Amino acid sequence: MTDETIYRNLTQLGGDTRMPASPGEAVLEKVANPHPDTDYVVRFTAPEFTSLCPVTGQPDFAFLMIDYVPSGWLVESKSLKLYLGAFRNHCAFHEGCTVDIAKRLEALLSPKWLRIGGYWYPRGGMPIDVFYQSGEPPRGLWIPPQDVPIYRGRP
Repeated sequence: MTDETIYRNLTQLGGDTRMPASPGEAVLEKVANPHPDTDYVVRFTAPEFTSLCPVTGQPDFAFLMIDYVPSGWLVESKSLKLYLGAFRNHCAFHEGCTVDIAKRLEALLSPKWLRIGGYWYPRGGMPIDVFYQSGEPPRGLWIPPQDVPIYRGRP
């Protein structure tokens, strides 16, 4: 498969794009994995992720870390950035945001393994961290720890 074939169907990469109004309107795109027969980890971090509290409408902030082992597909990074940015005006609880992101990526990519750590800053004085993992990672694969610094107010 040529680079031209891989990138021909992408609608956002290399062009002007607007932030989607909601995660549901966001277009997540994928590209062919250049090494489908090799197990390796892809990591995305979003240290300034935001969404809105569904009760108060106040902003919530999180450090998201997404790790996955691709099979045939990789998520195109600009489309992922726009998708995550679309949560900025989206009302949902921490658990909903974190798990929704994982499930959307699983549906798009069918990865061999995926995990997401949602390290949420305190709401009402209590930090809420949400973790999702699709199953056991491939054997023998080095997966770095997430090592996200804990919130300073935690013991």
